[in-house]
Amino acid sequence: MVMINVGYGGYIPGGTLGDRFGYTSQVGGEVGYKFKNNLYASLGGQFLFGDVVKEGDFLKSIRLSNGYIMGADGRYATIRYYERGYAIPLRIGYIFNKLSLFKTNPNSGVYIESGIQFIQHKIRIEVIGNNVPALDNNYKKGYDRLTNGLGLLGSVGYRFFGNKRLVNFYLALDMSANFTAERRDYNFDLLGKNDQQRTDILTGFRAGWTLPLYPSAPEKKYFY
Repeated sequence: MVMINVGYGGYIPGGTLGDRFGYTSQVGGEVGYKFKNNLYASLGGQFLFGDVVKEGDFLKSIRLSNGYIMGADGRYATIRYYERGYAIPLRIGYIFNKLSLFKTNPNSGVYIESGIQFIQHKIRIEVIGNNVPALDNNYKKGYDRLTNGLGLLGSVGYRFFGNKRLVNFYLALDMSANFTAERRDYNFDLLGKNDQQRTDILTGFRAGWTLPLYPSAPEKKYFY
């Protein structure tokens, strides 16, 4: 069957990612195909976001001696920071239907997954109600720490498929280790490029809903 997944994940960052951001959310979807032998593969897209930025004072080069940033109109500017990014995961999994908690559908059961992904994240800098020339769209790139790279995925969880197509869900514990680097050629506060190789870790949970597309009505295939 074809599986269309939509879901939410909540993650605690670790490694070098934990030095930059706090709690990270992911929302998105995947399209996959489950084979008769309980193996499946899926490709998805996830939007990453969070509102906890722990990076040091990367705007120190444009602050006044009193710590404020001056706008073009002579007033102090209000600056807010957010985590933004995306991931494109490719997963391969296997469903152990003999470990199903419910005997209503042979597609249900404990599952394991592994895979790879491309991940990218940055600091979104938002200027509230003012114009700061040093933080226009081009200059922001010198502060946003744009980072990307490839990562490894692993998860264990449970998939439930009901005989009615509307009641299908999954729950999982996830972990990814992503090997990334900053991609900007110049950081204004560092007066140069950051060539540090990063290991960005995300550990958390994922839950969502699945729309299964069977080649024929599934209950016609069940024999007990």
